[in-house]
Amino acid sequence: MWSRERRVSWRGRLLLWCVLVAAWELSWGQLRYSVPEEMQKGSFVGDVAKDLGLELSALRGSGAHVVSEGRNQYFSLHEKTGHLVMAERIDRERVCESAEDCVLRCEMIVEGEMKVYAIEVEIRDINDNAPSFRDEEMQVKVSETAAPGWRFLLRSALDPDIGRNSLQGYELSDNEHFALDVQTGKDGWKRPELVLVKVLDREEAAFHELVLTAMDGGDPPRTGTVLIRVIVLDANDNAPVFSQAVYTVRVREDVPLGSVLLTVSATDADDGMNGEVNFSFEKISVKASEIFHLDTETGVITLTGSLDFEEGDSYELEVQAKDGGDHTVPEDSPAGTVVA
Repeated sequence: MWSRERRVSWRGRLLLWCVLVAAWELSWGQLRYSVPEEMQKGSFVGDVAKDLGLELSALRGSGAHVVSEGRNQYFSLHEKTGHLVMAERIDRERVCESAEDCVLRCEMIVEGEMKVYAIEVEIRDINDNAPSFRDEEMQVKVSETAAPGWRFLLRSALDPDIGRNSLQGYELSDNEHFALDVQTGKDGWKRPELVLVKVLDREEAAFHELVLTAMDGGDPPRTGTVLIRVIVLDANDNAPVFSQAVYTVRVREDVPLGSVLLTVSATDADDGMNGEVNFSFEKISVKASEIFHLDTETGVITLTGSLDFEEGDSYELEVQAKDGGDHTVPEDSPAGTVVA
């Protein structure tokens, strides 16, 4: 007997539950509104009471409330006015990221009347973000031997807005050596490339500073900039040059051994190892090599052997200067000559 009553009770409850579900579903309705992002808390979204034909007097005290999908409750119901209002400020880029359509869904539940109304709210993008670069400065290294047409892919700017408010293009500051070429990929992403249009000369300018500007399509447009510092890498395109073509010195034959007779000097306009100059005797007799010593780094010539006027009243030494580049460039100006 008790088992039968329990079965009847469960059947009754199940039937009641089905009836309730049917009642809720039959009263299902849907509204759609559209608002811009970044609206302040309490801002008007839509007049749900009017749009659904609900009496405010019936709405008050009926347990009507709004529930949003997910953990965040973006909307609420103002019971006195029947308006759907913002429960918090919405940043479209944070909520929907880069999605083309940003639609948030919620439900207005009227418990006293067992009614549920579905509401969709489209969040429109506003131009609240300017294009920006990850760093304040980019560094580009280019050899001075690079030919016109050389390209360097630059880092793109980022703009979380969508549509016309997103990144639309780039501009490069006026200069005579570089141009800008913007490549658009299949995904629509714009990639800036720096293009060399005029040969560089490190001896004229060791670096160049350019400004790259990224622009969106807002009205008015917003921009972001980055400094491009182009460092010109040295090439071994300069030969050492002596300070003078001929060096002449007169000495007594009894000058002490180890005495400094003179110092030859040469300069090289290149940088680094390409500008480091070393010296050597290019042509020297066996006798002279026993009398004179040349410091390869400083160019100092010292006396290492005795002088004898009767054996020789003059010596002519040919000195060569070489730089430290991969391809040593012999000095092609007249060799330094030492006459003793």
